[in-house]
Amino acid sequence: PPPPPPPPPPPPRCFFFQAEAGFRDQPLSRGLGDVYKRQVLGAGIICTTSAYFLAKNGHEVTVIDRQDSVSMETSHANAGCLSYGFTSPWASPGLPLNALKWALTGRSPLIINPKLSSETIKFLFRMYKNCNSLSYEINKSRMLRIASYSQKALLEIEKDFEINYEQKKQGSLQLFWNTKEIDKIAKDISILEKFNIQSKILDPEECVKVEPALKHVKNKLAGGIHFKDDFTGNCYLFSTEIYKKCLEMGVHFEFNTEINSVKLNNNEIFSVLTNKGQFKADKYVVSLGSYSKKILSNIGIEIPVYPVKGYSITMPVLSDNDAPQSTIMDEKNKIAITRLGDKIRVAGMAHLTDFNKHLREKSRESLVSGLDLIFPKGYKSSNNVNFWTGFRPSTPDGTPIIGNTPYKNLYLNTGHGTLGWTMSAGSGKLLSNLISGTDPEISTEGIEMSRYSFSNKTEFNYG
Repeated sequence: PPPPPPPPPPPPRCFFFQAEAGFRDQPLSRGLGDVYKRQVLGAGIICTTSAYFLAKNGHEVTVIDRQDSVSMETSHANAGCLSYGFTSPWASPGLPLNALKWALTGRSPLIINPKLSSETIKFLFRMYKNCNSLSYEINKSRMLRIASYSQKALLEIEKDFEINYEQKKQGSLQLFWNTKEIDKIAKDISILEKFNIQSKILDPEECVKVEPALKHVKNKLAGGIHFKDDFTGNCYLFSTEIYKKCLEMGVHFEFNTEINSVKLNNNEIFSVLTNKGQFKADKYVVSLGSYSKKILSNIGIEIPVYPVKGYSITMPVLSDNDAPQSTIMDEKNKIAITRLGDKIRVAGMAHLTDFNKHLREKSRESLVSGLDLIFPKGYKSSNNVNFWTGFRPSTPDGTPIIGNTPYKNLYLNTGHGTLGWTMSAGSGKLLSNLISGTDPEISTEGIEMSRYSFSNKTEFNYG
C-alpha cells in the first residue's frame, strides 16, 4: 500500500507583548528557553482576549509578562464603559479652542507638563494635524469599525462560556450642559448611522427617565444622547475570567518576566531576551501598550504611541436612588461615571507627562468634583476613595495599530488609547485571524501601521 500522507504542518508560533500579567501562583509550565508553539507576552485586556481567540483557533499559547496578576496596569481600573457608540478620537476640530478655554478655567481635562519632552511635542503636533473635519470623520469611522466588531466578539465570548464581570447592557448617556454642544453633534450622528449604531437625542426629562438619579441636576442640563447599544463592565474581572478560561483551554502563563530586548536575524525576529532567559517563537506580536514604542524603536520601527496618563477614582454606592445605573459621560468635563456593582467608577483626564507615575492630587479633586456636580449626594465629603492612574497607549489619530510590520514574523496590537476595554475583544479576534491566515471579518484599511507611510522598515513619515 502507498505510504500514509505526511501530517499537516503546525500553525505558526507567536509572541505577544504587554506590560501586564497573570495570577501569582501559576507555576512555570516549561523550561526557560524552550520553543513554544504559540507564545504571548502580556496579560492586560488586549492580550488576554488575543490569547483566548488564538487558543480558540487551535493555537497553543504561552503568556509571558512582567507583572504577577492580570490587568494590573492600564487595564486595572479604567472607566468600565464599553463605548461602542461613544467612540471618538480626542483629535477633533474643536480641540485646540477647547484646550485654550480649559486652561483659562483652571480645571482642564487636558494637562500638559510645562517641561515638554521631545516626545510630547511630537505627539501634540501630530494630534493637532488631525484636528480637522476630514481627519476626524476618517478616524472616527475607523474606530467605530473596530468598536462595532468588538461588540460582536464580546457577545461571542459570552456565548462560548458563562462569564460574570458585573456587566450591564443598559446603554450609556452623554450629557450636555448647553444647546451649542448638542448642535455640534449632528455630524457625529450621521457617522454613527453608517455603522447602524442606535443613538437618540434626549431632552432633560428624557435623560432623567434613562438615569433617574439625574433628577437633582435636571434643570441644569441641556440634554443628552443615549447610546442604546453600549455596555458596562469591570475590565479587571473580565480579564480574570478570561485568564481562568485560558487555563482550561491549555494556555500557559509565565509571570514576573521582564522583557529586555528583541533579537533580530535575517530580517526576522529571532528571540526575546528577558531576565529569565531567551524565549523563541516563529511569530511575535508586540502588544506592550504604551511601552510598545520602546521595544520597537530598538529594532528600527517607530510608531507614534504616546503614554497619555489617565486617572480614576472608585467609591462605594451610598444610595442606589442617587447613583448612576449605567455609564454617564460628561461632555463638558470629559469624564465618565460608571456603575460597577456596588461601586462607582469615575475616570478621565489626559495628562501628557511621559511616564510619570505620580498621583496628581488636583486630578483626584477634579474627578470627585465632576461626580459631585452630577450626583450631589455626599460623595465629595467621602474619604473612601480608591485613586488610580495608568498610561493609555494613544495614537495621534485615535485609531489603534493592529496587524503586520516590515518584519514578516512580527505583528502589532497596540495604541488603543482610552478605548482598550471597548476594542479589546475585536482586536484580539482580528489579530488571531491575521496570524491564523483567516480572512479578517472587517477591513484592515487604516488600522495597520502602514497608514503611517514609510519607505522601508526603519524610515517613517508621519505626514
